Amino acid sequence: MIQVNLDFVDESFREVLRQEIKNAVADVIQQNQLPPMLTRKQLMQLFNIGETKTSELLNRPDFPVFREAGVLIPTHLLFKWIELNTRFVDENTSYFKKEVV
Repeated sequence: MIQVNLDFVDESFREVLRQEIKNAVADVIQQNQLPPMLTRKQLMQLFNIGETKTSELLNRPDFPVFREAGVLIPTHLLFKWIELNTRFVDENTSYFKKEVV
C-alpha cells in the first residue's frame, strides 16, 4: 500500500480557501454596493428577515452594532460575525481553529 503525505497540500488548500473567502466578501460588498454602515432596514433587506428576527439579532451581545449614532451595523464586522457564526464551517472544518506549530 502506498501512503502519500498531503500535509503541504492541506495548508496550501487552506490558504487558497482563506483568500477566496476574503475575495468573495469583497465582491459581495462591491457588487451590492453596501455602505460601510447598514441601517436596521438595510439589515432586514440584506438578510430577508422581519422586525422580530432583526430585534433578536441587534440585541445579541456578540452582534456588531454601533449605537452611538442610532442603530448602525458596521458592514465589515457583520461579515466577520457571519463567518464566526456559521455552524457548518465551525463544525466541519478547522478554518477558525488555531493550528499548533
